[in-house]
Amino acid sequence: MAFDAAPVRDRPLSDAALAQLFTEARTRNAWSDRPVPEALLHQLYDLTKFGPTAVNATPARFLFVTSPEARARLIPLMGEGNRAKTAQAPVTVIIGQDIDFHDQLPKLFPHAPGARDWFADEAGRRETAFRNASLQGGYFLLAARALGLDVGPMSGFDAEGVKAEFFAGTTVEPNFIVNLGYGTDENLFPRSPRLAFEEAARIL
Repeated sequence: MAFDAAPVRDRPLSDAALAQLFTEARTRNAWSDRPVPEALLHQLYDLTKFGPTAVNATPARFLFVTSPEARARLIPLMGEGNRAKTAQAPVTVIIGQDIDFHDQLPKLFPHAPGARDWFADEAGRRETAFRNASLQGGYFLLAARALGLDVGPMSGFDAEGVKAEFFAGTTVEPNFIVNLGYGTDENLFPRSPRLAFEEAARIL
């Protein structure tokens, strides 16, 4: 019997999958009232966590805002142009970074027992936390689309206010915020242009 023996990692995704993740996916500004089950949020995190980060630091922290009470605390902290869409979305996710991510390295990077000490300098730790939590945020967006969800990432919010309201007394700081659910075409802008390869990339 003939069969395809290529490893899974060597098999490109189908055109339909690439369209769902990239070419036809859109940033949504309006949302249906279809709920997002809590089990799906767990599945979403369980996909996201496998994305690579430096020394497996995984500094991102995800706060899923779903209850009316929590949403009422968040919406006033959003930029004016982001409040209505956030009020409508069934889930809003605050993606933050734990500045003291290095405390988890004995568990997350066990083959290097001294890894925690590599990040004794707070400035360097902050840079690592921000860069790698941002990477994880990108994985999160693609994982959500892979699971059939729509996303609306936003950077317009009161970062100090979100820190005080949701992460007070912790070492977590907000990075960006994502509306999550099943989007509609309401308030959907025409797709904006992208730079051509020659404008944004070089091969040396």
